[in-house]
Amino acid sequence: MNTTNEQTILGLDVGERRIGVAISDASARIAAPLTTIAAHPPERAIAQIARLVAERGVTRVVVGLPLTMRGEHGPQAVVVQRFADALAAALTCSVEMFDERLTSVAAEQMLRNLGLKPAKIKEQIDQVAASIILQDYLDAKAQSEQKRREG
Repeated sequence: MNTTNEQTILGLDVGERRIGVAISDASARIAAPLTTIAAHPPERAIAQIARLVAERGVTRVVVGLPLTMRGEHGPQAVVVQRFADALAAALTCSVEMFDERLTSVAAEQMLRNLGLKPAKIKEQIDQVAASIILQDYLDAKAQSEQKRREG
């Protein structure tokens, strides 16, 4: 059983073809790429995510919400929200949405800077984008907690 200080969080970058998956450490401070799963059929993707949640003792799932640059819900955000709703119905832990604007761009740039070849970038970009989403989420939660303690 997780104590209040231990909470493993799963981060998802839901794309049209693939879903990048990242996981936090038990203290929910550091995110790391975990795997990439096929987005279709969605039922199978949800079953794979549910299996990861159970195997890893995950307490929360964070799904990247691809808002437009103006912060609006575009067509892709609607698709991802529907997937997140279906996922939430299948899981016992909470599912949260988190703004993920530009994370795929940041992930690709990071992998390019590491000198990876295009094929390797394509193979890893989704899970790296998921880890960026999750790390941004963890950092935002830590900042919010810090402000709450100070104020």
